[in-house]
Amino acid sequence: MFRGEGRLQKVLFTIGYEGLDSERFVATLKDAGVATLADVRAVANSRKRGFSKNALKTSLEEAGLAYAHARELGTPKAGREAARAHDAALMRRIYCEEVLDTADGGLALDALCELAARAPTCLLCFERDPERCHRRVLAERLEAAGFRTVDLFG
Repeated sequence: MFRGEGRLQKVLFTIGYEGLDSERFVATLKDAGVATLADVRAVANSRKRGFSKNALKTSLEEAGLAYAHARELGTPKAGREAARAHDAALMRRIYCEEVLDTADGGLALDALCELAARAPTCLLCFERDPERCHRRVLAERLEAAGFRTVDLFG
């Protein structure tokens, strides 16, 4: 919890695993006090060892952390391509129009908010720089609901 502007705020963490190995990644989460990792990748597969869904879930559980895959909050393919092209504005527009500003996206965002309200939660995607990732958009939406964001870099 964080005391800001005269009220207690819950903290929402974000992290990208780009450039991290799984040991350093888990240590960063534990050091920050994260209880649940919310994987917000549309496709929870990775060429990087230890970061595909099942391997990641197993290593987190072994470290005493919970894992939740919020596939519905992942970036559509066109948004991922915009992020890879370093076009954050286009990625943001695509993500909001195709995911967050839809009925299903709103429900998924509400579920994420409830999850994060229960325990210290960290949003996961690939990009190290949160400004180039849709997790920044998610964090902004949760900030509007009273959360404070802390970006972790490992």
